[in-house]
Amino acid sequence: MITKAQEKLIQELVSNKKTRRERGMFLIEGAKFVKDAKKYLEFSFTSKDSYNFRDLISTETPQSVAGVARIPQFTIENVAKCKVIVVLDNVQDPGNVGTIMRACLAFDAGLILVDSADPTNPKSVRASAAAILKTPWIETGKFEAVEMIAGLDRPVYKLELRAGAKPINEIPKKPLVLIAGNEGRGVTLEIPDALSTYIPQNVELESLNVAMATTIALYELS
Repeated sequence: MITKAQEKLIQELVSNKKTRRERGMFLIEGAKFVKDAKKYLEFSFTSKDSYNFRDLISTETPQSVAGVARIPQFTIENVAKCKVIVVLDNVQDPGNVGTIMRACLAFDAGLILVDSADPTNPKSVRASAAAILKTPWIETGKFEAVEMIAGLDRPVYKLELRAGAKPINEIPKKPLVLIAGNEGRGVTLEIPDALSTYIPQNVELESLNVAMATTIALYELS
């Protein structure tokens, strides 16, 4: 059985970003996720370990096992080893953040989160399908991001439809930075010499979801 102190910790990790960051831990759910988190796992638990199991986890249709894992500590050096680095500029939907993290894992990309939704939020974690443990990712603020991107010393493309933008399938497949913007405002980071690229699509559709667009772009760049 898990202790009352562990149950309280789990509840706080689900509901409170500050607790997740102070403790350096987050909740994971599902047998595969728990297995993938082996080197980060603090403890796992099932309904046999707590009478409050259904109340402790965050999904409406609960998994059979859940756990508490340490938040991975990646560095910009880890991220920079990837050929393509995705920068999320103020992306606020946790589901989009998790889905993009999953896409980055699928296509061997690194991820920089700039003033975006918390990747350890339960919605982000579920959408990542354990990619949060495997995709090199870091968080930073807007001003720090500009200097960080300049230090990467590679071409920068903004994923946006505007005059002069190149189709994504015409971008050279070489090390680069791809910036995806906020769900409503688009890219706001001001990066000198950044170019624009877009995904050709049916004109009847106003725009693609940021997670969908980023996934397609990563496929084209892989």
